[in-house]
Amino acid sequence: MVKKGKLVIIFAVVGLVVGAFIGYVYRPPAFLVGQLPFDVVITRGGSLQGFEQIYLQVARTSFNYLVAGGVIGAALGIAGGIFLSKRGNER
Repeated sequence: MVKKGKLVIIFAVVGLVVGAFIGYVYRPPAFLVGQLPFDVVITRGGSLQGFEQIYLQVARTSFNYLVAGGVIGAALGIAGGIFLSKRGNER
């Protein structure tokens, strides 16, 4: 049986990963090229050079979507883990 604290941590990590993935999938598209690739998003556009730098703001916004999704997912995972661990105590 998994301890209560470990259950909350597991749910938090799973929520973080799922939330970050959802944030990445729903990131905004860039003009003419669509959604930017992962390496551009994760570096916040640090790998963009020359004319590509017009996509710098989109890269930063996409990174913010990824982080916000991860934070929201982790918060929901923590809440779910706490709820389930308390529910297990009542039995």
